[in-house]
Amino acid sequence: MSQKERINLEDDYDRWQWTCPNGHHDWEPTNHHFWCAACARIPEVDASFDELRDQKTGRLYERDDVELHTPAGPYDSDLDGRGSA
Repeated sequence: MSQKERINLEDDYDRWQWTCPNGHHDWEPTNHHFWCAACARIPEVDASFDELRDQKTGRLYERDDVELHTPAGPYDSDLDGRGSA
């Protein structure tokens, strides 16, 4: 298993490093995928997506290639491979 990219959802720096595939920063995790408020305001764009873009590298990461963390533990413990706190 390859190393997952860790994203701390409460850390502003981490949040701004990652964008939706269209380059927006106002994405949120939901039900094992992501949703973007900016994309939702564009009629022709689907606001739900399965990849995040790392602004440092430009690379897209699938949902199961990232670990989303909150102060209580992993956001999706079944995807992240361990239980939450």
